Amino acid sequence: MGTAILRLTLSDLRRGRARTLLLLLIAISATTTTLTLGLLVRDATDRPWERTRAATAGPDAVATGDARALAALAKAPGVTGSARPYLALNGTLRVRDVAVNAVVHGRDVPPARLDRPLVTDGRWLRPGTVVVERAFAEALRVRPGDRVTIVGRDFPVAGIAVTTGRVPYPSAGPGLVWLTRADAARLPVAERKLTMPLRLADPSAAPAFAARHQGVRPWQDMAAYATAELRRADQVLLGGTWALAILAAMSVSLIVAGRLAEQGRRVGLLKVAGATPMLVAAILLAEHLAVAVMATVAGVLAGWAAAPLVSAPNAGLLSTGTPSPTPGTMLAVLAVALTVTAAATAVPALRGARISTVRALVEPVRAPGRRSRLAAFSGLPLPLLLGARIAARRPHRTIVALSSMAVTVAMVVAAMAMRRDVDRKDAVLLGPDFVPGAGNPVTERLTQIALVLALAMVLLAAVNAVLTAWTTSLDSLRTAALTRALGATPRQITSGLVSAQLLPAAVAALGGIPLGLAVHAGARAVGGFPGSAGVPALWLVATVPATLAVVALLTAVPIRYGATRPVTDALRAR
Repeated sequence: MGTAILRLTLSDLRRGRARTLLLLLIAISATTTTLTLGLLVRDATDRPWERTRAATAGPDAVATGDARALAALAKAPGVTGSARPYLALNGTLRVRDVAVNAVVHGRDVPPARLDRPLVTDGRWLRPGTVVVERAFAEALRVRPGDRVTIVGRDFPVAGIAVTTGRVPYPSAGPGLVWLTRADAARLPVAERKLTMPLRLADPSAAPAFAARHQGVRPWQDMAAYATAELRRADQVLLGGTWALAILAAMSVSLIVAGRLAEQGRRVGLLKVAGATPMLVAAILLAEHLAVAVMATVAGVLAGWAAAPLVSAPNAGLLSTGTPSPTPGTMLAVLAVALTVTAAATAVPALRGARISTVRALVEPVRAPGRRSRLAAFSGLPLPLLLGARIAARRPHRTIVALSSMAVTVAMVVAAMAMRRDVDRKDAVLLGPDFVPGAGNPVTERLTQIALVLALAMVLLAAVNAVLTAWTTSLDSLRTAALTRALGATPRQITSGLVSAQLLPAAVAALGGIPLGLAVHAGARAVGGFPGSAGVPALWLVATVPATLAVVALLTAVPIRYGATRPVTDALRAR
């Protein structure tokens, strides 16, 4: 039996069915690519901080207070070491025509053994010079050799450095610069603080230590802020994977239904040759599982290639290189692809394979049954009557099309809501603590991911709309031919079949709007985002006609092709 399934599967893959299998490959590849990206980002989230912390002898905690309090804290239980307290103050930094607030740390010229910034360009401090934290330097567009003015005093930039003694810009503002202790002490700033890095006997207990002592910040808290953009990107990607998996499952289900409608005679011939319904279903399942394996390979490779665009850390942290998919990652992606494909294939394949042999040989699979309640619509114009009857006589397919479109509309609405939140957050970050015009890489990355996911979902929804129209056209081939024989025109047939797609699309557009707002609200709650900025009502209202217009354009071509086939050919079709 296994040999027969393999031979028939290879035969189908070689024959002229590449059109639908290619659509299946696209649908599942979108899901596997997104899942791969999410898993790679999740695996790479903490690595940049850990690498930077190791390279800079990062502290387990950072304490702020007066000299007496810090001296007592250095002797507290659990503290095994501390660096000499250094001066920390806020002042205005000017470079070219840009003025922005900055945090100034006065440090020793010989690098400290604890909390030792790592110079990535140029050199470390000398008297009369300044070193700029790398992410802040990128926003300011300064490099070694440039000159900046800090609280009215001019300094040349000696170097660019990274640190884990403070959250890098723009995850924290203002940005950080280092001066020598003497230069920092001479700045005309009234408010001054002392900061002291600490080494603890148990670094994992830093949050508990901070809770017992005022003015102490643990390294875990700083790490969470520094890598927040990667964590949020991972949340968005993995959340989008669920939506894409739903759409991919719908695509598979529609492809199976379409192939059964197109190959009803072949199903009958297989059963005449002795094939059981389980064998017929197994052949279809094997074909699609083979495509799922290919989609897994394509998705892993595509996700691996795109990972550097998504998993790059804050510029204030050291990169760990391109994350590579582990065997566990590849197995997880493969398991999702096979599960989605098998779940979506099994039910329609078994239902189609159980059709009687005679019926499969003489007419398309799943011929529609009569619905006496449809008589109430008999007074409608012919195109609308055809559309209503087709939608009602294929309830399963109508529900699939409605669900597919509703998920897509919901994710588009959620993406619009996220875009509004990003705009509002960026507006808040335009204060004096942030470089004007420099942009915010955190929110920019989230926006790009949301846009890519929305486009992927629109693509899958478009595939589903085309598949639904194609399957509907196949199922209605004889009905449309008989209607034309009775005097209907191809335009009326096309209008009727298109209206059958627009009815669920209208319901989906209306239902997708509140669903998308709910998805966005849930994402904000899980990710800890601030309150929503809200989506303009005009945008939401425009979603409905835009959805209908897109569905009409996508479905008109395959339906028109079926509606214009010669009547005699359509009636002879098997």
